[in-house]
Amino acid sequence: MESDATARDGHTSQRERRIAKSALASAFAKLVSVSTALVSVPLTLHYLGAERYGMWMVMSSLVAFLSFADLGIGNGLLSSVASAHGRDDRAGIRTLVSSAYLVLSLIAVAVLTILAICYPFVTWYRIFNVQSELARAEAGPAVAVLIGCFALAIPVGVVQRTQMGLQKGYMMSLWQAAASVLGLFGVLLAIHLKAPLPFLVLAYVGAPLLAGVANNIVFFGSLERDIAPDRYSVSRAAIRTLTGTGFLFLVLQLVAAATYMSDNFIIAHKLGASSVADYAVPERLFALISLVVAMVVAPLWPAYGEAIARGDRIWVARTLKRSLLLSAGTAALGSTFLVITAPWILELWVGRAVSPPFLLLLGLGLWKVVEAVGVALAMFLNGMSVIGFQLVAAFFTAAVAITLKLFFIDQVGIAGSVWATLISFSAFTLIPALILRARIFRTGE
Repeated sequence: MESDATARDGHTSQRERRIAKSALASAFAKLVSVSTALVSVPLTLHYLGAERYGMWMVMSSLVAFLSFADLGIGNGLLSSVASAHGRDDRAGIRTLVSSAYLVLSLIAVAVLTILAICYPFVTWYRIFNVQSELARAEAGPAVAVLIGCFALAIPVGVVQRTQMGLQKGYMMSLWQAAASVLGLFGVLLAIHLKAPLPFLVLAYVGAPLLAGVANNIVFFGSLERDIAPDRYSVSRAAIRTLTGTGFLFLVLQLVAAATYMSDNFIIAHKLGASSVADYAVPERLFALISLVVAMVVAPLWPAYGEAIARGDRIWVARTLKRSLLLSAGTAALGSTFLVITAPWILELWVGRAVSPPFLLLLGLGLWKVVEAVGVALAMFLNGMSVIGFQLVAAFFTAAVAITLKLFFIDQVGIAGSVWATLISFSAFTLIPALILRARIFRTGE
């Protein structure tokens, strides 16, 4: 019994050190990302103008919708690797990595093929509701660059999910920081050369792709060669596991994207692309709160999975309680500060290019607090592999949120979008998740 307790304490200590390292590295990566955004947003806003910038923001939102293109296998890989890590099964991890590479490479080929077939038949500018000749001409090529780079990044992302599953997210974060710097240089060069929008998009999505390729080479080629993918380790059983778990994550991603990333699309179609900037720029400012919260809680997903595999439920319960309090407190402080100071910050940042109403700022502030608690709970539920509950909650949240957005935007303008999200998420996701958490620890399920 004493040796078991000693081993458990050792695993707990290692787990918490990995969480701390991942959080610190994530903080550095987020700081770099935010810094590059602070430089690039006002430059691109003034360079592109309201309409073309609004189109770019819609494309940025499209990235979130495209995240489902891996069929949820990336998240399934993360969970499976975390569980195998908890069992100290290195051979199993290699099988999972190899199988994920094969499936995701096939998906990337399929996405590129579909793009090539559909591209000539789609009137792309109508998706963005743009009017100027320049914006109409740039819409199609910009989308092609965006989707093409994203498709290539699908199998490249295996290394990031593997690093997260092994609780080595700090490696991923350092590469993301490098990608942010590279992307900024690309954007600055494109603006200096007066390049069209497709080149700005290439800088935006191409930098993470290059960083991801380099990460694969270093991680699997040097640091973790014993789990590097090879064709002999591909397993049908592993493919079934990844696709089965991945399908659940896929549906969850799709519903979440429709709920939380639809704002720019709905505003563009309701009020025109030129109105998107008034929502998107303040939302980016408040997104700093989400970045800080994610920095802290994201490493907990694989840590929960590994701890559960080792039977360390006491650590899970204690850590979840702390993460909920820390997430809510951090978001509340950040939101209060930004609701008060956002008008001055935005004027310093982008001048008078945007003028958000107070109702929007207040809604964004409240939403970030609720979202922070929800994210902390989601990391716990993912680690517990409780996906079915999240799916049901997400479906109800999406249905109500989108309906309310369409109605509220007509009634109160752009602020209606975030209030619709806040109300629906609180009622159909947050409250039920808190009830489920209490029941899990009360019954020991």
